[in-house]
Amino acid sequence: MSAQPAAAAAPLHIAYLVNQYPAVSHTFIRREILALERLGLVVHRLAVRGWDGDIADDEDRRERSRTHYILQRGMAGLLGAVLRQAISSPLRFLRALGLALRLGHRAYRPLPYHLVFFAQACWLNLWLKATPVRHLHAHFGTNPAELAALVQALGGPTYSFTVHGPEEFDKPDFHKIGEKVRRSAFVVAISSFCRSQLFRWVPYARWADVKVVHCGLEKAFHAGPVTTPPARPRLVCVGRICEQKGQLLLAQAAAEVIRQGSELELVFAGDGEMRPQLEALIAQLGIERHVRITGWISSQQVREELLSARALALPSFAEGLPVVIMEAMALGRPVLTTYVAGIPELVVPGECGWLFPAGDVEEMVVRMRECLASPPEQLARMGAAARQRAIERHDIDTEAAKLAALFRSSAGAVASR
Repeated sequence: MSAQPAAAAAPLHIAYLVNQYPAVSHTFIRREILALERLGLVVHRLAVRGWDGDIADDEDRRERSRTHYILQRGMAGLLGAVLRQAISSPLRFLRALGLALRLGHRAYRPLPYHLVFFAQACWLNLWLKATPVRHLHAHFGTNPAELAALVQALGGPTYSFTVHGPEEFDKPDFHKIGEKVRRSAFVVAISSFCRSQLFRWVPYARWADVKVVHCGLEKAFHAGPVTTPPARPRLVCVGRICEQKGQLLLAQAAAEVIRQGSELELVFAGDGEMRPQLEALIAQLGIERHVRITGWISSQQVREELLSARALALPSFAEGLPVVIMEAMALGRPVLTTYVAGIPELVVPGECGWLFPAGDVEEMVVRMRECLASPPEQLARMGAAARQRAIERHDIDTEAAKLAALFRSSAGAVASR
């Protein structure tokens, strides 16, 4: 009698939790999810909100159709979930409520917000129980990680979360980072710097559970013929226009570069809460004809803006490790950016870009003028070095394989208990 072939192992179901998904600034999460699915995992997308906003990217539209939204049914849906959870498991309900109260004590948001997070966790836990999900992974150590911790306290699956910074680093005690890490199966840091900041708030016994997994790029993003940086004096700054990114300082530096006689075209690719201030400053400096602000654009349009520029300029004051830096480098574009957080782990000054101290407009002007004066062969050499370094360190399939191993290990540990 011939042996029967072994049954194929059932795929591991995990859930990804994000505050808002999809979003222009969360393309890296989409890449991560799709790479995990290529590795055979089944990924359930979950978000608090994001079902009704404008989306510029076709891939994000597809992702939205696959995402389940906690708040889509409004407060009535949450209150119903709270009641069902209280009746079905009163002891766990009270323990989780106590955790919500502790997380809301002297926290980054007032206590009523944390009670809303608790209600969201009740809804999410009931939803997860109706699925084969065995592990929950949250992106960001703020309210998504809190939701994951509350779901586990309610009897849900193990959880992990990815910390990006800089929000988590600004007030880690108010975000209760230590408590969230203590309850997790493991924590992901996107850079060595990010890991070091977590070490400050985590007992030494848990340091081994803080893993570095980089954000990654798909091969399709940088596939095709490699082009050298154009001769035109164009720089592009990509990102949300906000206090962390330093765009106002870049406008000041641009005005000084132009005053000193250098030709310059500057593109701000993005939008955000500080756009009116940036527009007012540009007008005050009298550099309107040299500057363009695109507003929110798709991933393909970001790619086109990067390719049409001599270099990426990103004068950030606070960061984790910006995905746009690795995107620019993978496309063969050197970068002008700051000695902040995980950036120096990727950008080697003089080899694939220029670094300057955050907040130092005079030094920024010097580096911008060096970039604008660089001959084509130097830009091509720096672009090639940047491309090689970004592709080697930030391949999404390589990084997703690290995550998949962590998820499988966590699910296996639970199954063996």
